[in-house]
Amino acid sequence: MALDKFNEPAGAGPPGPLAIGRMNRPTDINPRIVEALYNEALVLADEARAAFDLSGRLDDASADEDLARIALSCEALRTTTRMMHVIAWLLNQRAYFNGEISVLQLRRHGRLPAKTARSDPEQMELLEGEVRELIGATERLYARIERLDRAWQDNFRMEPSAIHRLRDRLSRQVGSLGA
Repeated sequence: MALDKFNEPAGAGPPGPLAIGRMNRPTDINPRIVEALYNEALVLADEARAAFDLSGRLDDASADEDLARIALSCEALRTTTRMMHVIAWLLNQRAYFNGEISVLQLRRHGRLPAKTARSDPEQMELLEGEVRELIGATERLYARIERLDRAWQDNFRMEPSAIHRLRDRLSRQVGSLGA
């Protein structure tokens, strides 16, 4: 029975990152999910690039034009940074599923940064509606990836090692002898 890499039977190939520690359960993330999110991220990143490339042309020429240009620059930087973190995370997941990196390498290098800057509501008010919608879409994608990353990290929460458990037991036994 020949199956492609996305339809491997249980136990074939490396387990997904969410399956570690729960080998008898299916993974919550798989190559299809990663590919769909990756394609979505690329489209959003391209849309952001196009939107911010045209940023030199602000339709509303007003006394606050300089503030609008600053707001656009700041939000462009936040948005592109957010998208690059998402794409990097997804590329690490793809590399893992393709067998290019180990689970240890994924654990070490495949995490989202702890916090990213959210858009500034005051600056967002100075931007065109389409740009605000695009920024909102990138924030929602980031939030989805953040939830996946958090779930993935939760499965790597390590129980105390056997040595630590043994030390604790010995400590309790020695403590009970002295009492």
